[in-house]
Amino acid sequence: MTQRVLVVGPAWVGDMVMAQSLFLMLANDPDTTIDVLAPSWSIALTSRMPEVADAIELPVAHGQLGWSARRRLGTKLRKKDYGRAIVLPRSFKSALVPLYARIPIRTGYRGEMRFGLLNDIRPLDKSVLPRNVERYVALGLSADASLPPEVPRPRLQIDRQNQARLVDRLGLDVDHPILAMMPGAEYGPAKQWPPASFAAVARQMRERGYRVWVLGSESDTDAGREIAEASRGAAINLCGQTRLLDAVDLLGLADKVVANDSGLMHVSAAVGCRVVAIYGSTSPAFAPPLTDRGQTLYLGLDCSPCGQRECPLGHLRCLTELSPQRVVAALVAV
Repeated sequence: MTQRVLVVGPAWVGDMVMAQSLFLMLANDPDTTIDVLAPSWSIALTSRMPEVADAIELPVAHGQLGWSARRRLGTKLRKKDYGRAIVLPRSFKSALVPLYARIPIRTGYRGEMRFGLLNDIRPLDKSVLPRNVERYVALGLSADASLPPEVPRPRLQIDRQNQARLVDRLGLDVDHPILAMMPGAEYGPAKQWPPASFAAVARQMRERGYRVWVLGSESDTDAGREIAEASRGAAINLCGQTRLLDAVDLLGLADKVVANDSGLMHVSAAVGCRVVAIYGSTSPAFAPPLTDRGQTLYLGLDCSPCGQRECPLGHLRCLTELSPQRVVAALVAV
């Protein structure tokens, strides 16, 4: 008997990539149909996840409760006759749509007074589930089940036609090995390696024959420009010139990637790049790149990981003391 499952997905791009591991596990059952509900800025990724049947955009602005909009959407979704909902975020508001949709089984972790909203509430033992991806996958299993020996790894599809259009529109050289750099991290500056350090890596990798692209959103434009200028032409700044799905397709052309702990870092791992991931205020133990072709760089100072958006001590040593030479060595070795 076919069961339709609604997954309330995360708002962060990197978390949505990791959530694909849950979707892949659920899709192992051919009688399960998976729909995903998430904000517009992360739901776009599901178009590159063939196991997702329907992507439902949450019509609510970032950080907004939007009680009425959630109620209207939940009421509209009743006709889909979902048998189960899995709520990945731990907020109160994220559990409202499944309640209004009258989904009989509503699973999620305990958090923000969600008793009554969820009826399959799980405690979260961080010592048993240290990685974020494992926490997502565990919600797709029965409460007493163990994780599978191997958690499915995200794998995003590439649109080759869009890829070719982008190469033509942006005038990109794809006849040499490509290094993609992602200097952004939406969480905050305590996760962002200095642009001058990225530029130093760009210069050294250009000498090794690589073409260097700097990718990111509109908010990363200044950092991208700074890297391009400081690299003395070794890197080209593409920040703000591409949408999220365009970045997915361009990363499909990259041989290697150096990135902060960010959404695009997880995207690059999911399209098969060799990844060097830089961690500052966060720990690679929680959300590493989900690939065998990756390496994490983390200084592990006494003050790390603080988990803060900005350095509470004002020195950012966890990032500034990571040398470009060490990153180049990792790129060569990865």
